[in-house]
Amino acid sequence: MVFDRLLAKALSTFVRHGTLQVTTETGRVHVAGDGTEPRVSVRFRGRGAIRALLLDPELALGELYTDGRLLIERGTLLEFLQLLLQDSHGERSKLPLPTVATLRQLAWRLTGGNDAKLSKTNVAHHYDLSSELYDLFLDRHRQYSCAYFEHAGQSLDEAQRAKQRHIAAKLFVRPGDRVLEIGSGWGGLALYLARYAGAEQVRGITLSDEQLVAARRSAAAHGVSDRVEFALEDYRSTQGRFDRIVSVGMFEHVGPRDYPAYFAAAARLLAEDGVMLLHTIGRTGEPGYTNPWIRKYIFPGGHMPTLAEMTPAIERSGLMVTDVEVLRLHYAETLKAWRERFMARADVVTRLYDERFVRMWEFYFTLCEAAFRWEDVVVFQVQLAKRNDALPLTRDYVARAEEALREAERVSCQLAAE
Repeated sequence: MVFDRLLAKALSTFVRHGTLQVTTETGRVHVAGDGTEPRVSVRFRGRGAIRALLLDPELALGELYTDGRLLIERGTLLEFLQLLLQDSHGERSKLPLPTVATLRQLAWRLTGGNDAKLSKTNVAHHYDLSSELYDLFLDRHRQYSCAYFEHAGQSLDEAQRAKQRHIAAKLFVRPGDRVLEIGSGWGGLALYLARYAGAEQVRGITLSDEQLVAARRSAAAHGVSDRVEFALEDYRSTQGRFDRIVSVGMFEHVGPRDYPAYFAAAARLLAEDGVMLLHTIGRTGEPGYTNPWIRKYIFPGGHMPTLAEMTPAIERSGLMVTDVEVLRLHYAETLKAWRERFMARADVVTRLYDERFVRMWEFYFTLCEAAFRWEDVVVFQVQLAKRNDALPLTRDYVARAEEALREAERVSCQLAAE
């Protein structure tokens, strides 16, 4: 009875618009909302399901879904998360038993770092999975980060190419520039900078063995191995001096305690007249810990920074912020595309892994999409430099550079077709 009362209170707190019907493992039914759409019905199975949910909802919700103990009987998983987040925005102070959240917040303040060894282990957990898995849902350039949707209805492949173009334009790459990419993934952006942006040399560093092999193979296939190199290397160990530095989707794995080391390394590696572009998932609210289910099952050691967490370390490093752009719903649309592609090939994923893995990754994609739609999660593109005169006076150069890059892409495609 205690847990039933707590559940009823929690539902009335979190669900005010739309309609949510919850059937507990004992058969008791709770309804919350104002009777409007979306209408979602869910059922919990197995002894102790509601107890686990109420004691630690941020962790248990994903675990129950992954284990098949949370069933969506009407509506979709995304609509279910919408009902929970659209009014409350997931505020942790409203959780029915906030003790666990309070302890996590305290633990996060005391930890929150990733040394070189731990970083390698964390990367392997996610990025060294089967290459076939990623081919099922990524675009043809294998960009595993937020796309840049220039207009409604743009395809994932086009939006990911637009992201590469947008980043290259902001870097303002000059002919002959040496570029460092921190967290080079499967090599798509490094190849773009060499093939279209005019970079003379691009060095991509990664901690993923699988990505390293694939990136080197891709560079060879495109005939740019003499200009693009990839290395299994931690940013703290990188040596040299680079005219441009770019990092996309890697900073989320650094951790607040290592922000000073990260930006100190960037400042050491960046030329005096150089430019850096940092593309990272972040939060517009107050600093706090990352969803515990995501950290446990998907991205160990992951953390979404606020600008307030980043800027002190940037300022102390000797770098200066020259531009900040906030991409809001772009990642929600990216995750939607990934989820739809992934679920369309769920039978293949089941053969690669199992049905539990399919449910886990469905929840991963859906939870993250919901966070970008209804919580305070965004993507920051932070441009950095050492000197005030490293970039043109106005931002017009970004649009001009994008047009030049678009023309370079067109010419390349035309030559390839001849």
